[in-house]
Amino acid sequence: MTDKQHIAYCGLDCTKCLAYIATKENSDEKRHEFYMKLTQEYNLKPSINPEELNCDGCLTEKAGNLGCAIRKCARGKGVINCAYCREYICEQLEKYFRTAPGCKEILDGIKKAI
Repeated sequence: MTDKQHIAYCGLDCTKCLAYIATKENSDEKRHEFYMKLTQEYNLKPSINPEELNCDGCLTEKAGNLGCAIRKCARGKGVINCAYCREYICEQLEKYFRTAPGCKEILDGIKKAI
């Protein structure tokens, strides 16, 4: 993978994501840590067990959250990531950026370079 392929549609740097790291290191401890973060910090209820959390990045077919609305939208539009979308920044991204402002910074930087 090249560096560009490590940036998810939403601007998340996959190499810094705990689910991605847990998958690459095959670490059930890190999978459990990520699962706890999802349930406690983000109040999400994953439909799988912590040991089943595996992700090779959002741009792959082995993404951790295949049901992600941002991922579905970007793939449907055929964009590399949301910075390439004509509707950038959409309402869905604005909501996401409230919890992940670093992702906005990454996508804004990409948008400026386009």
